[in-house]
Amino acid sequence: MIVALVILLSLIIDMAMTGMPRISSHFFTSFPSRFPERAGILSAWVGSFCVVLVTALMAIPLGIASGIYLEEYAPKNIFTKIIEINILNLAGIPSITFGLMALGIFVYRFGLGQTIITAGMTLGLLVLPIIIVTTREAIRTIPSHIREASYSLGATKWQTIWNHILPYSSGGIMTGVVIALSRAIGETAPLITVGALTFIAFLPTAPVSDIAPYLSMKWLTDPYTVMPIQMFNWVSRPQEEFHINAAAAGLVLLTMTLLLNAVAIYIRYRFRKKYKW
Repeated sequence: MIVALVILLSLIIDMAMTGMPRISSHFFTSFPSRFPERAGILSAWVGSFCVVLVTALMAIPLGIASGIYLEEYAPKNIFTKIIEINILNLAGIPSITFGLMALGIFVYRFGLGQTIITAGMTLGLLVLPIIIVTTREAIRTIPSHIREASYSLGATKWQTIWNHILPYSSGGIMTGVVIALSRAIGETAPLITVGALTFIAFLPTAPVSDIAPYLSMKWLTDPYTVMPIQMFNWVSRPQEEFHINAAAAGLVLLTMTLLLNAVAIYIRYRFRKKYKW
């Protein structure tokens, strides 16, 4: 374990030393280019943001609702046990499996194509089991006397869940959500499977326009790329300058992931400090 941590730390330091000179405002506001000194990650980080946004909109409500149902409403029988076991198994299978499933369902069966909505739904399925499991674990930490006190005052089951269980368990739920989204940001295999582009020099359609109805959903059907795939494109180039660009993009991606995990740790700390049983 210690050896692995030392190796990981040395790789991070090497990446930082290699990629730091390329980090600038131009790097964030420029499209990819065949000239390494002009290349940037604008389309990659915008694409990552759009894909993760769709992932969050799909996975968070469905995952939390599923966790509440399985923990509070579902009957305790063999069918429920099978569902719970399958959810735990889905949380641990390779991500490429979700990519192959999404390719057959979203791309070919539903005809959604190689678009942002396909990528977001694919990653949504990937992180959905994580959110369900963390939601259930957070709900289980609530002492039973909270429920009993609420029922004794005449509250219904849903009133108890909405006014007591969810507020008290929201720290654990939000921690799981943030960790799930941080995993989605770094995923590559399922997005390559469903057709993410390795080179793209334009942005998705703006969600807001000057023409009625002013709010456009066309960006959901646009092609895209993401940060890990942009890194893969640069690493595959023979020029060393592109490898420096890849190190800089990796440093940005690593920073984003660390910040999200730091947010998760902060949320857990704040809620544990706020609620003491």
